[in-house]
Amino acid sequence: MNQRFRTLVVLGRVSNLPTVWSNCLAAWWLGGGGNSGKLPLLFLGVSLLYTGGMFLNDAFDQEFDRLRRPERPIPSGKISAAAVWRFGFGQLALGILLLLGCGKVAAVAAMILALFIVLYDFTHKFLMASPWLMGACRFWVYIIAGATGLEGLNGFTVFGGAALALYVVGLTYLARGESSRSRVALWPLGLLAAPVLLALAINAGPFRLPVLWISLLLVLWVVRYVRFIFFGHQPNIGWIVSSLLAGIVLVDWLAVAPQIPPWFSALVFLPLFGLTKWLQKFVPAT
Repeated sequence: MNQRFRTLVVLGRVSNLPTVWSNCLAAWWLGGGGNSGKLPLLFLGVSLLYTGGMFLNDAFDQEFDRLRRPERPIPSGKISAAAVWRFGFGQLALGILLLLGCGKVAAVAAMILALFIVLYDFTHKFLMASPWLMGACRFWVYIIAGATGLEGLNGFTVFGGAALALYVVGLTYLARGESSRSRVALWPLGLLAAPVLLALAINAGPFRLPVLWISLLLVLWVVRYVRFIFFGHQPNIGWIVSSLLAGIVLVDWLAVAPQIPPWFSALVFLPLFGLTKWLQKFVPAT
């Protein structure tokens, strides 16, 4: 891989992009689907907001990384900080511009998402509550994508986005232990169960069975990695967080379980899940 290209994909943490695409698909379906001509704008616009935010994450963290993560692109000299600032804000601006084509609500939500991205990047090293800002970022992705659907925003989109946000808050609190080398707080791990609890609470009758199966898959995936926090010796937090990030695709799959036939949704979300894990072999997820 060309060194310059690899530097850019590492900065953008592009191995996580399939989780962003699954967010878009799930929320778009919950918003009634349709308007398929807007999907390219939705996918590209939200992807640019994500990668732009990741660039700015490194730009804000450059002094911290010089001390704790000297292998990152800026402290290692692979790219200048000025270039990263330009790339980061440029991608945010272009992402918002593209999402204007998805409608007024999506465009306003994109601006709010960009604000939360910058707030998180600026505060996450000193604000203990910053994981809630990260959760809000994923929530606003759902709002953007749901507004792009034919029916627009509805309760399913909002509840799905809220469940995903809580899951992301939990894994982001866990991720803080990777860079701070502090003891992992255990209470946020309970937030990882939010998507399952909400799905079981609002789905009954014929909708319950597909929800149960996908819930079981998500629970097994989370437990497979979280158990190392309790029973492992010096657990590899980065590895655990990367796997839980891939689990975002399963959260999205669970969100659409009552509305999309399981066989069809499996053909969409399982490849995205596998693509995330495969890309993580080449590009660090954190």
